[in-house]
Amino acid sequence: MIESMFMQITILIFIFGAMIGSFLNVVIYRIPKGESIVFPSSKCQSCQNSLKWWHNIPIFSWLFLRGKCYFCKEKISAQYPIVEFLTGIIFVALYFKLGLVWYLPFIAASFAALFALVMIDFKYMAVPDNVNFTALIFALIQPEFLSALMYAVIAAGGLYLIGLLSSLLARKEAMGGADVIVAGTMGALLGFPNFFVALFLSALLAMIPALVNRKTGVPFVPFLALATFIVYLYDTEATKLLETIIYG
Repeated sequence: MIESMFMQITILIFIFGAMIGSFLNVVIYRIPKGESIVFPSSKCQSCQNSLKWWHNIPIFSWLFLRGKCYFCKEKISAQYPIVEFLTGIIFVALYFKLGLVWYLPFIAASFAALFALVMIDFKYMAVPDNVNFTALIFALIQPEFLSALMYAVIAAGGLYLIGLLSSLLARKEAMGGADVIVAGTMGALLGFPNFFVALFLSALLAMIPALVNRKTGVPFVPFLALATFIVYLYDTEATKLLETIIYG
């Protein structure tokens, strides 16, 4: 009975996450273009026909339509179902981590906003402030609000000072404001010392892509977000690993 209920809740959370993922696709497409995420309703990017409600069912509509527009048969990017599926997985993973606590939706919303930033940064090499601040605000809505706020301020302020010093030494901007805001979100979600574990992990994750793409460079926010998610899920293990490194 308990296992059946657990499975039902898991499925419902995945479906809800996939629905949020469908909304994230709108955010990812429209925000960088300066368009409203509310109006007008969704339409085919090729033939401009407005989509019906059943064209927007997360994952299933893309599969049912075989990845093509219902009207003009133009191919629909696989990004849409992938984002929906991965958002569902993110929500389920956080449910497994936290359980059905009151702040689960806010933490999930923070990671969903970070996921949107990842996709936008990969595609446009840009990080919209409105999505960035949304991730930070949701990250602060948790039982230890004051602690989360303090960690966010320290993390963001510390990274800002490091960036400022680096810019002065290099005589050019070494760190963008977007990274500072993401650092605040990381601090709120992870606290200390796991914030530093995530920073180190993000550098490791970005190392090979950065070496491969020396000329064009790689966006760093996706690696910060991924490292934050990993360390959030495995916070106890991350703390033990850090203690082992420091104290042996």
